Amino acid sequence: METTDCVRVAVNVRPLIYSEVLLGCTDCVNFIPGEPQVQIRRHSFTFDYVYGSKASTSSTIYNDCVAPLVDVVLHGYNATVLAYGQTGSGKTYTMGSNYTGDESSCGIIPQVMNSIFSKIDEKKEATEFLIRVSFIEIFKEQVFDLLAPSRNPIQIRETANGGITLAGVTEPEVRTEQEMASFLSRGSLARATASTNMNSQSSRSHAIFTISMEQKRTGDDILSAKLHLVDLAASEGAKKTGADGLRLKEGIHINRGLLALGNVISALGDEKKRKEGGHVPY
Repeated sequence: METTDCVRVAVNVRPLIYSEVLLGCTDCVNFIPGEPQVQIRRHSFTFDYVYGSKASTSSTIYNDCVAPLVDVVLHGYNATVLAYGQTGSGKTYTMGSNYTGDESSCGIIPQVMNSIFSKIDEKKEATEFLIRVSFIEIFKEQVFDLLAPSRNPIQIRETANGGITLAGVTEPEVRTEQEMASFLSRGSLARATASTNMNSQSSRSHAIFTISMEQKRTGDDILSAKLHLVDLAASEGAKKTGADGLRLKEGIHINRGLLALGNVISALGDEKKRKEGGHVPY
């Protein structure tokens, strides 16, 4: 991933599931051979990466898109991986945020954990590592700690240098891949989900699993960085999902948040505006 781009986009097209086949659904997305493009009817869309053929595996996606970001974090830079899509499109499966230890359904997050601890083992003779994790969800404009025993909203506060901090968020130290996986599993079970017409377990919140890393060599300063792994709530339309009442209100909050996020990503991805000091609407 030798690039100066702030934002890179990969699309992963999942195959039809059994219920869709029974309904007579057909694939509507076509791939352009040799190009990172997909075609829907008469419209073509270009991305940095396109996956979806039978040859595409979770390890291929990880190696192309995410492994370079793990290296970036080890060099002291923050990075983020976002999974975005409509309900039922496979975001949680791709991210692996519902990972339970089954190697056959190993998504991005489990592969990140494995890679991090493999690299730590290679460097531990010369470098001291401190690894912490947190797992939060943003549900109806409020932040909740998925690792805390009680479900109380977390306060967001601004730091002296203009950043933000989550007051009182649980951030345990982890020493092994298994420890990290246990916190991922524990937080996933606490996440808000509900049934809609399009998905029996639709995520109603944005879930953010953060790996914080501190490195210290003998006599050197501490090198700190964070990797945020985000499983966004489903983009959805009320007509297709059959949402009403509480589910409809949740959908309004979800779509409002996704719109704001889209504006941020568009601003970050506009290199010309960034060079001119354009405003990023965080």
